[in-house]
Amino acid sequence: MAEAAAALGQFDFAGDDHVVPFQVEGLDVRGRAVQLGPMLDAILERHHYPAPVARLLAEVVVLTVLLGTSLKFDGKFTVQTKGDGPVDLLVADFSTPENVRAYARFDQALLNKAVESGETEPEQLLGKGVLAFTIDQGKFSQPYQGIVPLDGTTLEEIAGVYFRQSEQIPTRVRLAAAELFDRDDAGKPRHRWRAGGLVAQFLPEAPERMRQPDLHGGDGDTGSRPHGEDDAWVEARSLVETIDADELTDPLVGTERLLFRLFHERGVRVYEPRAVFDRCSCSRDKIKGVLKGFSAEEIEASQEDGEIAVTCEFCSTTYRFEPAELQPAE
Repeated sequence: MAEAAAALGQFDFAGDDHVVPFQVEGLDVRGRAVQLGPMLDAILERHHYPAPVARLLAEVVVLTVLLGTSLKFDGKFTVQTKGDGPVDLLVADFSTPENVRAYARFDQALLNKAVESGETEPEQLLGKGVLAFTIDQGKFSQPYQGIVPLDGTTLEEIAGVYFRQSEQIPTRVRLAAAELFDRDDAGKPRHRWRAGGLVAQFLPEAPERMRQPDLHGGDGDTGSRPHGEDDAWVEARSLVETIDADELTDPLVGTERLLFRLFHERGVRVYEPRAVFDRCSCSRDKIKGVLKGFSAEEIEASQEDGEIAVTCEFCSTTYRFEPAELQPAE
């Protein structure tokens, strides 16, 4: 153990807000892992979300970052939930190569009632609805969207269903979020948000090894498994399931140390980390372009105190326009 610990300390750790790709050759597994700190905290604190809402959105941000950083082209990856629960909308998007933004919408009265009743599990707050994954490669390509139901299970499990349906790749996803209460350098009390996650996928050279049990209700659903899962994937999945939620968020554990703990016996290789940033894609010019498409009546109705103010739902930046700016040029 002493030699392994020393070897692990020889390389630089990625730290917060860096996605670490990894490979476990002995198990034919590839994946990505991340711990989010300042970037996530900035997104959540900007909106002053109640804790149950912030925790949910944090998990969605982690999921978006883990999957979005796998894109091999310029584009945008979006994760969005729509449900009938107190938190009726969560959305996060990742714009290549490194920009993340997110926001949540919730009903405060329904949320208060849920908290009073102790119904604060993610599936209870989201209710019934859908989780959509959208890949947009730009104006010269049609967006691809995969949709799976919000059916009373966790975001981890729903993400696994998405991969089984859309990519046919055995996948295990782990997500966690946590509040930290400590003191800053001046000794003042401080509150911060952290989150972490890992996605592991079974990608053997022989495609036939990737077979999974059919989803319930599918054409091949016989209630049994005619072909068992590959032993390597069973082992990898079992190891991933040993992760404690605290390990995903604890800054003292770190992404590389977690990966070493999980897979060192099989030989885990980590690759160059990818930084992600809290950056919105909104701009004054973009919003002005949208407003210029309004009719004269709509512009008139949008005015307040002689100006039009538009606040970005993602970054909370407010843009103000004089009605004259939006008139068509003569």
